[in-house]
Amino acid sequence: MQLPEQPVAGQPDPIVQQNADRFLAAVDEALLTRQATSYRDPVELPKVGPTPPVPQPGQPPMSQWAVNASGVIKAVSVASLPIGGALWIVGQVEPLTLAIIFGSPAVAALAVARLVAKVKDANQATQPVVQNYYGNVHHDERTVTSTTRGVIANTRNHH
Repeated sequence: MQLPEQPVAGQPDPIVQQNADRFLAAVDEALLTRQATSYRDPVELPKVGPTPPVPQPGQPPMSQWAVNASGVIKAVSVASLPIGGALWIVGQVEPLTLAIIFGSPAVAALAVARLVAKVKDANQATQPVVQNYYGNVHHDERTVTSTTRGVIANTRNHH
């Protein structure tokens, strides 16, 4: 019975060495044969093909004037919606209901105005600020230095 080869200290494993040699041989062969790694087709592509154009996202190409005009038209059309809705309601609803619908914002505005007036009156009726004076006050401006020494700190203040 033959034992497998034991690697010698400081020398690579024989199997690893064989794989490395094969790899280096393949690299050398690839470098020496100079195989093509890319190809450019010399035939020019047709300018127009059978595929229809695809709509692109965003605003279609147009002049700055057309962009500005479309923005104004959009704004006017959005602003006309509440007016048209209000005219439709006027034609559909009884006059008493209209009075309630259009009168309720006015009543709410009056209620808010009265609330603001009450708050304003309450703020004016508050007590004045009280200031107290405490006679003579002594301000001590002495400087105190301290020294702390030792592992167990013992602080001594000096005037």
